[in-house]
Amino acid sequence: MSRQTPSGDGSGSGTSRVREAPSAERDRRSRLGAAIDRVTSPRAVPVLLGTVLLAYFVVPFVAFFGQVGSVDVVAGLSEPATRQAIRTSLVTAPIATAIATVFGVPLAYVLSRGSFRGKRLVEAAVLLPLVVPPIVGGVMLLTVLGRYTPIGAAAAALGIPLTGSRAGVILAQTFVAAPFLVVTARAGFDGVDERLEEAARTLGYGPIETVWHVSLPLARNAIAAGIVLTFVRALGEFGATMMVAYNPRTMPTRIEVVRISKGLDAIVPIALALLAIAVVVVGLVQFRLGAPRRW
Repeated sequence: MSRQTPSGDGSGSGTSRVREAPSAERDRRSRLGAAIDRVTSPRAVPVLLGTVLLAYFVVPFVAFFGQVGSVDVVAGLSEPATRQAIRTSLVTAPIATAIATVFGVPLAYVLSRGSFRGKRLVEAAVLLPLVVPPIVGGVMLLTVLGRYTPIGAAAAALGIPLTGSRAGVILAQTFVAAPFLVVTARAGFDGVDERLEEAARTLGYGPIETVWHVSLPLARNAIAAGIVLTFVRALGEFGATMMVAYNPRTMPTRIEVVRISKGLDAIVPIALALLAIAVVVVGLVQFRLGAPRRW
């Protein structure tokens, strides 16, 4: 005798609820598992630690911009001394960057590809300006380029004083900023497969042609990053510049003068201009190089 299955609205809805309950429970567990996976992901700890440092970078900028509304930026930038400092920085920093590029990229390639006695000493010499305090670096430059040194006296006799002039500013900026270009460009050359250069040689390219057509294009992103770092560092250089060429004023030295004479609020206009120039340069280079790859 067969058993009849109950039918009707009540039995139908009961069966539906029985079927929906496990499905809802599975969905809840799936969402919970996904949340746990995100928390326990290998990226979670780096992201958390990186976020803390990023917040430490961003908060001072936010606090700084919070003071902009209470300061007359236009009036501050209209001061003749401030405009002169901006012009000096915009002239000297690109020249220092160009000098660092012309001499630094070949040095970076030699350090990347060469193997010679004393290489470690050369590498250490490149890093020294990075570890020496900028003021100490300025004092070192004065012992070589000062007005009463042989080099400084000869340059002054030719009408090109190396201290208290734009030339002095450029020399100080180059000393402090050029190592950034050498280190970054060398990392770029290190990432170029030497077999590609060897293949270019087999196709008849000479050493210079190989570097120009193979090595430089493949390392261009790193070189461009080094150029940006060098320019921004030269633009913001204060310690060595103050020692070698306190006059003419650059933007950083002008900021220090204004801070001493008028207080912190008075430096907001020129500091804002310095920050704007740096952001524009970095933004243009990032746009030119394209968006970074996803992690």
